[in-house]
Amino acid sequence: MSQTTYNQVPPCGAAGGLYDLSNHDIVTRMNGEAGHAMKFGFGVVQGSAPGSNVKVPVADTTAAKFEGVVVNGGYNAEMDRDGTVLISPMASLSVLQQGKIWGRIKPNVTPQYGDSLYLVISGDDAGCFTNAAEEGSTIAVKGRFIGSKGTGNVAPIELFGQAQA
Repeated sequence: MSQTTYNQVPPCGAAGGLYDLSNHDIVTRMNGEAGHAMKFGFGVVQGSAPGSNVKVPVADTTAAKFEGVVVNGGYNAEMDRDGTVLISPMASLSVLQQGKIWGRIKPNVTPQYGDSLYLVISGDDAGCFTNAAEEGSTIAVKGRFIGSKGTGNVAPIELFGQAQA
């Protein structure tokens, strides 16, 4: 079957893409993950060298360790033969600490404007955001959802750039 329709409009929001050009603070950190677990749009926490590297959160992560959201800069990743974007260990990352960005959200979450922002710290969705606290599985982040779900599992969030603890 031949293609009969074309669409040159990109999908609404890409994980790790800036939401708009409002004021924002971005810092440089190294990917502290040993494998390819890091993804654009993930919420990340301090790694083994705070202020130098970041990692995907784990079950004992506290809010004080939250660093920000990995920005999709495009220059520090490669795509495998299956089309999966991979961020290599020790790659330099841009991490948004204050501003608006498209963050990855937990599947089946439907955030609305103004909803609270929580970072998932355990399980397969660690690094994603949600709008509901789950005891032992999430930490509160000083920010909020600023819109509803985009295409795929992303939604616009705003980080307030304040110390988390």
